[in-house]
Amino acid sequence: MAQVRPMRADARRNYERLLTVAAEAFAAQGEGASLDDIAKRAGVGSGTLYRHFPTRRALLEAAYVDRIDALAARAGELAGRLPPGEALVEWLYELGAGMTRIRGLRALLGSAVGGGGPAGTTSGCCDPLKAAVALLVAAAREAGALRTDVDPVDVLRLAHGVATASELADGEAGEGSHLRRYLGLLMEGLRP
Repeated sequence: MAQVRPMRADARRNYERLLTVAAEAFAAQGEGASLDDIAKRAGVGSGTLYRHFPTRRALLEAAYVDRIDALAARAGELAGRLPPGEALVEWLYELGAGMTRIRGLRALLGSAVGGGGPAGTTSGCCDPLKAAVALLVAAAREAGALRTDVDPVDVLRLAHGVATASELADGEAGEGSHLRRYLGLLMEGLRP
């Protein structure tokens, strides 16, 4: 079995700078942000970027893994302190607000729940979000706050659409003022 060598200190710094700059670029410009610009702003060459992240998708996933994990953890926190239906709505609001502010996150979630796309586009990076929504949906169904025919992936797909609709309604500012209203409309349709 081959041993994985630890990263040299300079390579580790380059890696961290690339992640920081990429997260900012993807948040501002979406998943289509220029990789050459990301490398330049991080102070490295394109070869260094591709050595660490062979594909745009790999960079996008690495840039948001901490945010995805934090959102997933929030599901458990909310489930522990709110009634099931309220916990689901509040978590969907936080997820939607995250997708509105961070367009790269919306792109990741969209491909993870899209049910298709090019081969290799889903790597499991959004699995923590899928597990989180499954927990909340099961509790909300059991409490009678959600229709029994609603699947967790349905809820994630609808949340993706609500975030997109909210951003369209709010314009480029992306303030999220329509997000709660649209989630309310969505949940009315999902109640038994």
